[in-house]
Amino acid sequence: MQVELDSYDRKILVLLQEDASLSSAQIAEQVGLSQSPCWRRIQRMKDEGIIRAQVTLLDRKKIGLNTQIFAQVKLNAHGRSNFTEFTEAIRGFPEVLECYVLMGAVDFMLRIVAADIEAYERFFFEKLSLVPGIQEVNSVVALSEIKSTTCLPVVR
Repeated sequence: MQVELDSYDRKILVLLQEDASLSSAQIAEQVGLSQSPCWRRIQRMKDEGIIRAQVTLLDRKKIGLNTQIFAQVKLNAHGRSNFTEFTEAIRGFPEVLECYVLMGAVDFMLRIVAADIEAYERFFFEKLSLVPGIQEVNSVVALSEIKSTTCLPVVR
């Protein structure tokens, strides 16, 4: 269900997406509110689930995760009937950053990080390929990153 957001809410969300460490006083000053109403708006958006979490984003390459892989996974008929088993297994792999259910020729798209190709190969053979129900995995290695953001376009 979509929640109605006014211009103040949207401005607050833009600022928080750029820097979640800003205080409510700093945000209030930038959006033109006093601190208390700004804080209440932030709390309301947390309570409503608009703001799901406030996290620290890491530079994957600076911590040794130099390789990013997109894997398309197709399940066999038996695997499709055990959708929950597959999704639980994927949720348990820290290497998998994102997993999407797709409509079309493949069933899932995974975004996976690894130190290098050899590390991905180990992940593939020791973890991913052992998940029951997988018929086929097509892996594509990203050569470079043109754009990567966590910021949603909330301003209309």
